[in-house]
Amino acid sequence: MFAAMALFTLTASAQAKFAYVDFNELVMLMPESDAARTQMQTAQKEANETYQSMVDEGNAKFNEYQQKQATWTPAIKESKEKELGEIQNRIQEFQQSIQVELQQQQQQLMEPIQKKAMEAVEKLAKAGGYLFVFDTGQFYYVDKSQCKDLTPEARKALNIPAGRTLEALQQELQAQQAQQQ
Repeated sequence: MFAAMALFTLTASAQAKFAYVDFNELVMLMPESDAARTQMQTAQKEANETYQSMVDEGNAKFNEYQQKQATWTPAIKESKEKELGEIQNRIQEFQQSIQVELQQQQQQLMEPIQKKAMEAVEKLAKAGGYLFVFDTGQFYYVDKSQCKDLTPEARKALNIPAGRTLEALQQELQAQQAQQQ
């Protein structure tokens, strides 16, 4: 009986169909990801502007303190030092909270995009009768001659333009970044 089960397992695995997909490529190149990146860039820009205005305010107060401290009474000087400390604390709190908020926003934006990509891959896998679909980004090695690459079919299902590549996306993002600077 044990031998029969082992033979059945070997036969089943020999008939199993395997596929792979570059999930990162799919998610990064989806049109929805472009919109999410734009939203994140806007949020990051607003955060940077807010941070910079806080720093500018702090610098102005510090410069005023340095210029006038010799003429202030001890009570005014102490009050100004306390104010500078509060400004510094607000800046630090803002930095910490905005990083968390931006990460959460990115997760919220990317979650439905990743879900859509996963659903497309699952649909293709079921339609093709694949037992397993591997993400090439999760494995050190996939014998591509033993598996089918579902990435091209998934790209079509997700409306990713045929000529769009990760390299081209990287160049676009670098050009945008250079333009902003």
